[in-house]
Amino acid sequence: MTNDEQDYLEHYDKQAYDAPIVTVDPVLFTYHEEQLKVLLVQRSRPPDQQMWGLPGGFVDLKNDATLEDTALRKLREKTGVVPPYLEQLQTFGNAWRDKRSWSVTVCYTALIAHQECAAHIATVADVRWVTLPELASLPLAFDHGTIIQQARERLRQKALYSIVPAYALPEKFTLPELQQLHEVLLEMPLQKKSFRRRIEQAELLEDTGEKRAESSGRPATLYRMKAESGAYTFLRNLSGAGDAEA
Repeated sequence: MTNDEQDYLEHYDKQAYDAPIVTVDPVLFTYHEEQLKVLLVQRSRPPDQQMWGLPGGFVDLKNDATLEDTALRKLREKTGVVPPYLEQLQTFGNAWRDKRSWSVTVCYTALIAHQECAAHIATVADVRWVTLPELASLPLAFDHGTIIQQARERLRQKALYSIVPAYALPEKFTLPELQQLHEVLLEMPLQKKSFRRRIEQAELLEDTGEKRAESSGRPATLYRMKAESGAYTFLRNLSGAGDAEA
């Protein structure tokens, strides 16, 4: 660093220029009772007091080194755990989304198994899991309804070309459970044999050696995701699950 640059930085006044409000808003999904649910928090202070919004907030300049740190911190505060999946979704910003000032929020899509945080969330009065149809009857803060819709669409795309949705299941799950989750996200049925073949050919799961009794009477094999499976992308989408992968 040159002396000129060091002098400039030492005397730089970050208050000399207008700056927008900057927040981070994670959209946390889970799969529970055969439904996709999103985590919402009831706001305790203005603006939009008592309305429901995403579990986001301001960057902690002293403790958050990255935007991901902020997202994970806010989720940990509300759920008690760190979700296994977090991906940046989109940045939203304009002069009217927040009554306080020109505002920018960096949004993330996150997934977690319901059982991993159910006990903690049950003890937090201002937090609840909400099904997507319920959103229409809730007063939502800011533009969080639009953000949730964008995150839901991103998750649908993930369900077409990957098994990323499995992060919303318990660590050990059955193939029927994985298929049901994909069907909920895609809003369409999938052929059982074709779906199973595509998953098995891609070698994305490992057999845990355990089984779970099913209502049909036949025990179902329990699987878990392999470490690298979340990054795998199918060459053809799973909605037409009839062709083998190249």
